[in-house]
Amino acid sequence: MDVLVGYATAHGSTRTIAARIASVLSRAGLTAEARPMEEVEDAGAYRAFVLGSAVHGQSWLPLARQFVRDNLDVLGARPVWIFSVGMPAALRGPWRRLAPLELPTVEHGLPSNLGHRDHRLFSGTIGRDQLPRSGRVFFRLVGGRFGDFRDWAAVDDWAAGIAGELRPAP
Repeated sequence: MDVLVGYATAHGSTRTIAARIASVLSRAGLTAEARPMEEVEDAGAYRAFVLGSAVHGQSWLPLARQFVRDNLDVLGARPVWIFSVGMPAALRGPWRRLAPLELPTVEHGLPSNLGHRDHRLFSGTIGRDQLPRSGRVFFRLVGGRFGDFRDWAAVDDWAAGIAGELRPAP
């Protein structure tokens, strides 16, 4: 297998983004699979990694952070890209402008020697049922909107760039 598009998801947005990335890489001629990180038995079987997680509390989910820590020796020797799935597009006004500042905080929670090539923040989906009542009230107070905010063109462009870096030169 060439590329693992590993993910940790809370409500499914990260899974669908990972599947889309794997599809773009496959169409570019690479062998890629999207798989939950907790199901990966041998990280050494892959030559490159695109790893992503939902972001809760400005941090990757515990399963994703654990995968990175457990496989740092393999990841450090191979190309790695990371992506985070949050809610920047669901926010308005000053909150939306602050969303990109979340990336350094997320990276701070990962091992400093991960050596990833790029880190992207994508928006996912958010439904009323995903938040407790108090969370829904707060989300609305900061101008949040419920819905599907995945930007498939941005995901496709990023994945195509990764494919370009991984494809062997003609």
